[in-house]
Amino acid sequence: MSFYTALTGLNGSQADIAATSNNIANVGTTGFKRSRAEFGDIFATSPLQNSSSSIGSGSILKGVKQQFTQGNIAASLNAL
Repeated sequence: MSFYTALTGLNGSQADIAATSNNIANVGTTGFKRSRAEFGDIFATSPLQNSSSSIGSGSILKGVKQQFTQGNIAASLNAL
């Protein structure tokens, strides 16, 4: 089981590095919005089961979310 836990951690790290490298590659692109990898826990038991152990079975990528916060505003000096 520990191998599976380590494998899920490595897969999560790979997704996080991919999102970060995409952010770095596009830092100079006008209008680019950064992305962030979001993770969740894989539980060892079902929530309906009664367990004294709170140790999970790794992590899972919930998704790569795009951040839509407003960026810097720059004047273009062009006529409308």
